[in-house]
Amino acid sequence: MPFIPNTDEDRKKMLERIGVKNFEELLSPVPKDLRLKKPLNLPSPLSELEVKKLMQTNSNKNLNTENYISFLGAGCYDHYIPSAVDAIILRPEFYTAYTPYQAEASQGTLQTIYEYQSMICELTNMEVTNASMYDGGSALAEACHMASSIMGREEILISEGVNPSYINCVETYLGKNRVKLIPLKNGRTDINVLKDILNSNIACVVIQHPNFFGILEPVAKIESLAHSKNSLYIGVVLPISLGILKPPGDWGADIVVAEGQSLGIPQSLGGPGLGILSAKKEFIRQMPGRIIGKTQDTKGRTGFVMTLQTREQHIRREKATSNICTNEGLCAIAACVYLTIMGKQGIKEVSEQCYSKAHCLADRIKEISGFSLAYKAPFFNEFVVQTPIEAERVVQNLIKDQIFAGVPISRFYKNRKRELLIAVTEKRTRRELDYFVEKLTQKEF
Repeated sequence: MPFIPNTDEDRKKMLERIGVKNFEELLSPVPKDLRLKKPLNLPSPLSELEVKKLMQTNSNKNLNTENYISFLGAGCYDHYIPSAVDAIILRPEFYTAYTPYQAEASQGTLQTIYEYQSMICELTNMEVTNASMYDGGSALAEACHMASSIMGREEILISEGVNPSYINCVETYLGKNRVKLIPLKNGRTDINVLKDILNSNIACVVIQHPNFFGILEPVAKIESLAHSKNSLYIGVVLPISLGILKPPGDWGADIVVAEGQSLGIPQSLGGPGLGILSAKKEFIRQMPGRIIGKTQDTKGRTGFVMTLQTREQHIRREKATSNICTNEGLCAIAACVYLTIMGKQGIKEVSEQCYSKAHCLADRIKEISGFSLAYKAPFFNEFVVQTPIEAERVVQNLIKDQIFAGVPISRFYKNRKRELLIAVTEKRTRRELDYFVEKLTQKEF
């Protein structure tokens, strides 16, 4: 084996040490009829140049958003990522760093995560943010577990407007019997049903704003109802929307979670993402994961440390808030760099473009014969279109025109075959919107 630098003499000494004469004797416990008696069916060796060409050829078989116009959403979006994001996170001190247990050797990483926490707090108008989690779904599951622990209650109410993948994640963590769904009316959480099923046994009420279908929820009314029964209010948000929408801290959320992929993280075939979890300061000791803090050393110099580490590795098991054992540190740093580059004005501009371009496209699609909008309620950058044929066929028909037309709702709700979820980001140009509308109009659906 040329990649392991053992000489014949080295191997001889190792075999002698374990008491066998040769490698064949080492294999003697394995019956001969179970051993491979012919060479492995492997292709011939390739040079580095040949391997790179082969991998590039295989990679080019993937359809991608560099060569296709993307209207995909449902929780993962095609946003522009400034070149500086990769240039910074690919530096070895960030790219290869592990959990910064040794504060004296990890000040750069700790400070970056501290800055990330601070910016997420400012974006959401919440008081504390942890040092990131796996993704939006697991962050919501942890938030529901956290709320249950705080309130000493078992039942969770979740709006059907929450991403169905997130709901599945919560049910996996907590068990289906503890989760009750609030139905929708005209695409929004049904306030009247919520009034009827809300009681003093409910640990928390969960809504997504904008919701899975892109619709804006009546967040103030839901907050009033949730807190009237002393239940916690959990908001699932789209970070990029907070450039123009009121932040969850302003509409009374106790805990906020989000998928941070829209903050400078590529889609990458669906992951990894970034789990964001923020809360009111009074709940800081019930938060899962880690929190980085700012302090001073004995000489008065600023330093950064892991202030709270609430998993069983660090504290008594019965006191642990979660067994989550890592965080999406590199993705959190990417979000930190993205937010730093964009600033308040940049986030606002991206948000405004997503909103205006989505509404422009929706207004044009609803004029095409056979197409209509499923909901009339106000939306952010995503909307549901009713299609003249099954949405899956619409998507497949437009692939040949190098368009990802959206996500068929039937992939989440099997009986909703003629509905298509379309997302628009700041990357979509007027020419691309025109081309999409033109192809929808030309097709014989």
